[in-house]
Amino acid sequence: MLSEWELWACANQVLKTHGEKAPLHVAEQIGTLALVGDEAGIATWQAIAQRIAGLMGKDSDTPLQ
Repeated sequence: MLSEWELWACANQVLKTHGEKAPLHVAEQIGTLALVGDEAGIATWQAIAQRIAGLMGKDSDTPLQ
């Protein structure tokens, strides 16, 4: 798992790169990882998703929509 700082940095970069489509990008990444059974990767992207939600002003305790 990435450090807390790394997770926030990743979330910031994904948001910077994908803007309002960041949640879709995250969902695509999680979907791809689910297909290959990468549980650690899925957990990492879920953690990034929570931070993106916080940066977007959404409740970080709920999944991105």
